Amino acid sequence: MLEKKLSFMGIGRVLKKKKDGYIVYLHPDEILKNPNQPRKVFDTKALTELSESIRNHGVIQPVNVRKNKEGKYELITGERRLRAAIMAGLDRIPCVVIDVDELDSALIALIENLQREDLNCIEEAEAYEQIMKRYKMTQEELGMEIGKSQAAIANKIRLLRLSPMVKTVIMNHHLSERHARCLLQIDNEEDQLKILRKVRENNLNVQETEMLVKDMTRNFVAGHKKANLRKKEKSAVMDIRIFVNTVKQAIDMMVKSGIDAETIQTDNDEYYEFIVKIPKT
Repeated sequence: MLEKKLSFMGIGRVLKKKKDGYIVYLHPDEILKNPNQPRKVFDTKALTELSESIRNHGVIQPVNVRKNKEGKYELITGERRLRAAIMAGLDRIPCVVIDVDELDSALIALIENLQREDLNCIEEAEAYEQIMKRYKMTQEELGMEIGKSQAAIANKIRLLRLSPMVKTVIMNHHLSERHARCLLQIDNEEDQLKILRKVRENNLNVQETEMLVKDMTRNFVAGHKKANLRKKEKSAVMDIRIFVNTVKQAIDMMVKSGIDAETIQTDNDEYYEFIVKIPKT
């Protein structure tokens, strides 16, 4: 684990290091993957189109790499270009070698993806959390490094409360952050997936999704109240039976004690009636 080194000069501090690199040509097998790559989803069709372009014209924009502690080249940014170059069968790829540590490599990868808007909201949230955990950073510290407010980062991190299944659906269908945040009002994964299915089937916008969530929440509360009422009614019936049995037990005790008590019990639709005659002598 690297010791955290932050100068809190933000994006400029990190991206300035890219200008100081030098170019080398590497075989794809010489380039290790970036362990902090924030982007998880790559469009297959777009990747195929890029590989055709690279096959015809080569890699116009070099990828960025760094040398790790073992002296091996590790990718910083440009995984999409690297994948496409491999698909195109290239045996050499232009690379800019940048002198950065593991933390700055992670920040550069995150910043470039954010600036290009390549990340979906879940990938962005997962990248924030990964960097903060790995390098023991607070939300405020990370925000200062990448030019985001602490509140913006906190709102993204909240999306990670969603289940893996729900997050996968959001990523695969390219739903917006505001769509995802609507789901945080619902605790049940099954209901969240129902909402997502309706969003996809009806192409609902954020406002329509919010209304759908409100309706579901309102129906849930109403159903919960009805269930509680039925439970109370059932409990009341059970309580009455306990009282009736208590009266019967009291009469039985008198009889067993030698008291010649006379009992008349009537069970009506609306009430129980007991008439007990107890002799004075």
